[in-house]
Amino acid sequence: MLRTVFSFPVFLGAVLAAITFYFANRGVADPDIWWHLRNAEILLKTHHFIRADMYSYTVPGVPWINHEWLGEVPYYLAWRALGLRGLFLLMIALLEIILLGTYYLSSVVSGNAKAAFVGTWLAAFLATISFGPRTLLFGWTYLIALILILWRYKEQGRDALWLLPPLFCLWVNSHGSWLIGMAVLWIFILTGLVELAGPFIESTRWNRVQLRRLLTVGAVSVAALFVNPYGSKLVFYPFDLALRQTLNVSNVEEWASPDFHGLRGKILLGSILLVLGFSVFRKQRWRLEWFALFLLGVYASVTYVRFMFLAAIIFTPILATRLDMIPPYEKEKDKPLLNAVLIAAAVVFSAWRFPAEKALQTDVDGIYAAQALPHLQQRVRENPGRVLNAYLWGGYMIFYSRDVPVFIDSRVDIYEYHGVLKEYLDFTNLQNSLELLEKYQIRYVFLQTHSAQAYFFDHLPTWHATYRDDVATMYERTPK
Repeated sequence: MLRTVFSFPVFLGAVLAAITFYFANRGVADPDIWWHLRNAEILLKTHHFIRADMYSYTVPGVPWINHEWLGEVPYYLAWRALGLRGLFLLMIALLEIILLGTYYLSSVVSGNAKAAFVGTWLAAFLATISFGPRTLLFGWTYLIALILILWRYKEQGRDALWLLPPLFCLWVNSHGSWLIGMAVLWIFILTGLVELAGPFIESTRWNRVQLRRLLTVGAVSVAALFVNPYGSKLVFYPFDLALRQTLNVSNVEEWASPDFHGLRGKILLGSILLVLGFSVFRKQRWRLEWFALFLLGVYASVTYVRFMFLAAIIFTPILATRLDMIPPYEKEKDKPLLNAVLIAAAVVFSAWRFPAEKALQTDVDGIYAAQALPHLQQRVRENPGRVLNAYLWGGYMIFYSRDVPVFIDSRVDIYEYHGVLKEYLDFTNLQNSLELLEKYQIRYVFLQTHSAQAYFFDHLPTWHATYRDDVATMYERTPK
């Protein structure tokens, strides 16, 4: 028993966990988390799902789908229990599950824990693109479970397909990345329709019983998507994002293409070249389903930077199978006592690095103008009026400044559909800025101190600063 608990593969997992903890130790300052917390609070207190905007004065009462409602609840409960440390703890737990799950998946697919360790270590760098308290982490957790279930069914005959419909039901209510999972499911099904034994690609055809079972599970999984509080609107939301939210996709950083001059872009490119290089020069054949998944990972990750995490999950098992020059783990040569000492060291390191509440709060304060917010609230109470806020701070205001409706926040969809996002982008580019202020009868402007917009307002005679620090400046319209 002890030899299993303190085996070398477990030690490698502990090292990966410590590496993941080191990379993730950057706080919880994600702009979406604040309105996620508010949404979950409303759901748990009222037992009603949000169906319209409740937070802004630009689109008040407009229908809105809270398409990540289930992923918000655990974060809110963590925050209620332990504050910012609770958010961090849940975030790090999900990240550890994902990276260690990737390591485990790669180990069983390749049969080589050492090769899986090398591949997962590279994957951890790519995955940092989405390190933060994000509902997307639930999606990547579900993806690993999905691939593992499908791989075991195809390669080992272990049938746990009955788990897929409830998995997709959870997924669609947690995050829109369920669409990627559905693509993976049908890749496994369709690639098993052909029998191949070529020099580069091979495939084994499903037998009739397997195919019938897979098609049944696939159909039930599609039906399970509609078990949600918003019906078909929630199911079609990812398509709506792709087809209607053009400003969102073209202006939000995570939807940009990777920078191949940066370290993360170079690691992505290197991972792709490593997989292809080993396949060609070592004459290793592809399984058809893994080749299709590889193409999916390449396309998604070189098109949108946010899908580097997807590439990390998909590439790692493929790379591990190609690193067969690395000698496999030999159980009889293991040293459990040494492994136990090193595992304990990794645990101590992680505990030592766990951030204090004060450190997390300092990080948040430096990004979200927390020191300026009391002044804003006081001024609005004394002299009521509308506030034009910086986009980044909208969610934080929704959670911490509840009596002040926002102009915009990072729920980009609802603002794009009604033209507010375009107006805000024009404002940030100093186009029609004064017209925007008049259209919405704005009395206060709440901006980053070192922004071009702040410089613009500093030189307007009709506006004056009532508060300024290193993070935020608040301007008020000068009375006539």
